[in-house]
Amino acid sequence: MKRRSLPVAAALTATAALLLTACGSGDDKSGDNDKIAGVGQGAETPKESASASGAPAGDKPDGVDVSLPKDMNLVFDWDKPKDKNEAAAMDDAANYLRAIYRGVDKRTTKDAAVTAYATGDGLHYAQVQINEWIKGGWTATGTLRHYDATTRSAPNGNSVEVAFCADAGKFYGKEIKTKKILTTKPSIEDFDYFKVIMVKFPTGTGLWQASKVFVETKAAKCQ
Repeated sequence: MKRRSLPVAAALTATAALLLTACGSGDDKSGDNDKIAGVGQGAETPKESASASGAPAGDKPDGVDVSLPKDMNLVFDWDKPKDKNEAAAMDDAANYLRAIYRGVDKRTTKDAAVTAYATGDGLHYAQVQINEWIKGGWTATGTLRHYDATTRSAPNGNSVEVAFCADAGKFYGKEIKTKKILTTKPSIEDFDYFKVIMVKFPTGTGLWQASKVFVETKAAKCQ
């Protein structure tokens, strides 16, 4: 789905808001200035498991169910880094995105996956996104592709930045009541560039949580 820096009503009417713009245009500030991003199209899953939603039904990483409906396909087309912490953070960044769309599908911000893979501003971002889908009466369908991922560790090893592109060119909003799919024409609005700050869960269980999310919309570098 496309993310547009439009007034809420306009963006929602255009198709259905999916991912929100936490900062937009490369401004590294996340918080209450979340703007609705219009719906778009496109998607992927990690190269290691290019199955639907990137997590087969019944798969429970970290003991948490992140499975999605068959028509909601998140693809993560990226290679894992060699560093163990960075690889784990990247995996859980993908699980964070799955958790958001699972919340969209289940119509709740309180799903266990959301609270497991998010904290702080990352949790706020997820909750705002899910609530906009719920208020609009939409769910999502199609394929949302994520690619060109890079990772960067903080010196203390407890924080990893996972950056990547997203192509929503084949990912659409769908009205729950009418089942109408809100298709859109391909454009630069399908492309976004994300930076997700993942932090290690303090118990040492190997779980990483999204603590901040930065989004650059209409990202030409992702085309």
